[in-house]
Amino acid sequence: MQAVLKRLQGDKVIWMIAILLSLLSILAVYSAISALAFRDGAHSLKYLFKHTIIIGMGFGVMFVIHKMRFKYFSRVSMIMIWVAIGLLVLTWLFGSNVNNAVRWLKIPGTGLTFQTSDFAKIVLITFVARQLNVNRTKLHDFRNGVMPILWPILAVCGLIFPSDLSTAALIFMVCYLMMFFGGVPIKHLLKIAGAGVAGILLLISLGKGAPDVFPRFQTWVNRIENFGSDEGEGNYQNNLAQVAIWKGGLAPSMPGSSLARNYLPHPYSDMIYAFIIEEYGAIFGGLGLLMLYLILLFRSIRISLKCPKHFGGLLVLGLSFMIVSQAFVNMAVAVNLFPNTGQPLPMVSMGGTSMIFTALAIGMILCVSRSVYNQEEWDTESVEINNEIKNTHVSE
Repeated sequence: MQAVLKRLQGDKVIWMIAILLSLLSILAVYSAISALAFRDGAHSLKYLFKHTIIIGMGFGVMFVIHKMRFKYFSRVSMIMIWVAIGLLVLTWLFGSNVNNAVRWLKIPGTGLTFQTSDFAKIVLITFVARQLNVNRTKLHDFRNGVMPILWPILAVCGLIFPSDLSTAALIFMVCYLMMFFGGVPIKHLLKIAGAGVAGILLLISLGKGAPDVFPRFQTWVNRIENFGSDEGEGNYQNNLAQVAIWKGGLAPSMPGSSLARNYLPHPYSDMIYAFIIEEYGAIFGGLGLLMLYLILLFRSIRISLKCPKHFGGLLVLGLSFMIVSQAFVNMAVAVNLFPNTGQPLPMVSMGGTSMIFTALAIGMILCVSRSVYNQEEWDTESVEINNEIKNTHVSE
């Protein structure tokens, strides 16, 4: 065990949270998947094996990434932001259409698909952290300091929102918070907020006047208008989730004793939080899982505060905000505080690209923490990043 811990560098608490979430994911998915396996005429072990392999791949990515020097993330983001935008355009043009939502892009020759927004949000957060760092002396100038940060945010969110409003809103919120903590003046943030409100009103007008332009607009409206009632598919799922939570009670029952897997839609993905509460109780399953994400956020903020206010600290803030806010939205939907959004529970819900890219994000957080806790390496990183900023300003 000591030999393994020596190889796992960086924040050990975050490592333990990732391991605990993954173990809980394996147990919950294996228990929840039986109904799906029965409907498909397959064995539950088939899905368990696939899910375990994906988790193993995620930890492989996490381990490799956490060994890197985080200055490379800054450099690579300048290229990857264009790759991300290109992939989102390809998804918009040629992606798989499921329920009027075009979110998945097929990988040629493999028969596999991946959700390009999972890749794009990590790239965008990394790029925004870099731009806030590089332009930190010009943030008072909206045109030259803020706009180079704002346009990629608008491009990525604009390409995602027609098919996935909740993800686009989360990404924009996280980037907006990064700009606040990165030193963008309040007056510029108020301009952006005002323009955002105007944009939302315009989109509502377009959605009502030209519904063919935004085919999912009516779906969004129905979810909001019918929220809290018994009408609509999303509310039907939420009502069933409430039944599962009520049956769970406070104390845990035996894993595998759930009845919700037989009637709850997607108990292994979107509604896995309700399923976990049914099997593990509101105290251990509900509050315990919530505490893991809160500890992850607290440790990430601690890492960010230990960094000088530059790329590494902003990167950790952005990635941790994205992971934890996504978890909170998933939980809020399960307990009927939000309308149905389709957001998975990070590192817990069954999924392919979502699990891999969440592991990638945690690996990047661990990479920064490794540099922070290793003072000699941190000093080297600081000098090299400061030199890179000076060279960027000189070239401009």
